[in-house]
Amino acid sequence: MILKSLLKDVAEAQKENLLKLDTGLKRHQLDDMPELASHALIISGIRRCGKSTLLHQLLKEKYPNATYLNFEDPRLYEFELNDFTRLDELITDRESKVLFFDEIQVVDGWERYIRQKLDEDFKLVVTGSNASLLSSELGSKLTGRHITKELFPFSWNEFCEFRSLDYTDDALKAYMETGGFPEYVKTEDDDILHQLFEDLLVRDIAVRFGVRDVKTLQRLALYLVSNVGNLVTGNKLRSLFGIGATSTVMEYFSYLEQTWLMHFIPKFSYSVRKQSVNPRKVYAIDTGMINVNSKSFSGDHGRLLENLVFLHLRRTYKEIFYFSEKGECDFVTFDKGTVNDVIQVCYELNPDNLDRELNGLFEALSFFELKSGTIVTLNQSDAFERDGLIAKAVPCHEFFGE
Repeated sequence: MILKSLLKDVAEAQKENLLKLDTGLKRHQLDDMPELASHALIISGIRRCGKSTLLHQLLKEKYPNATYLNFEDPRLYEFELNDFTRLDELITDRESKVLFFDEIQVVDGWERYIRQKLDEDFKLVVTGSNASLLSSELGSKLTGRHITKELFPFSWNEFCEFRSLDYTDDALKAYMETGGFPEYVKTEDDDILHQLFEDLLVRDIAVRFGVRDVKTLQRLALYLVSNVGNLVTGNKLRSLFGIGATSTVMEYFSYLEQTWLMHFIPKFSYSVRKQSVNPRKVYAIDTGMINVNSKSFSGDHGRLLENLVFLHLRRTYKEIFYFSEKGECDFVTFDKGTVNDVIQVCYELNPDNLDRELNGLFEALSFFELKSGTIVTLNQSDAFERDGLIAKAVPCHEFFGE
């Protein structure tokens, strides 16, 4: 139970602190945010990716009188469902019809309160750093009453804009090394990404999901972040880490995805069952996170570029697969169940790898009956034709969009 006076003090202090923040780089997603109306705007994303800054920018540009409350404040740890009544009193006193709630999913029953405020014609913005809680509860309680937007660490364009860099090879290599977490881009203090890695594993996974063997979870996560772009299976990792059951490994995979730390893409198959049993390719949310927490990536620009291409695609598509038959193609994207594009990633095309890269791409093009596909490289431009199919090699800065 929370005293109304404490709730008031916390809300005032939090908003004052938020407004003191440097608004920083205007996030590109800000222009895509819909006007608040009868739907709650849900902004989800990994911790420290800039959600608070985005909220500040929204407050400053559009909703300066909004009531703001961050539920992860230690002073609100005892907040319970009944305390929403006190929050209502505070909102009434302020005569505000716009509500900004940060990390509200830590309060049991929060979704019913959001639905209530929508029915009372309030405009709402909700942020959260747990994809499962948001998606599952929104689907059951707020069907048709919410719009969800994902926020990621800085994109390539945002990184260059933040550092005032031209789109050069050196800038791309800097982006590969540093990644896009705003605070790390600003300071390059490795402790930031070390601590974030631990917070995600301990606070967002072990505590929230009741994982007892935290050490094994940490070892598994470190292995995965050290093997981005590689194939992984639950059965192999179960044996490698001495985990009791393959289902436990798959649960860990799910937890890592729900916090956005790791992403797993399946091999394309028209059979859902085969998709679930085939090896998956693993990628991390950020290349800086990879470099800081896994020293095995020193100089491995090929897999880092592949991870960057995945993140670029993931900002637009949720249906992403890899293709593997005789050859392999890194990415196949779908939009509403329809194949959109096939993409191969190769840091540098040379006589030793050209046939392999082309064979995998052309095989995928033929399989999906597409006319052309893309090979993303560091800085090469070229075009290859085979049996009426075209493979275009493009520099990564062109693929990412300048």
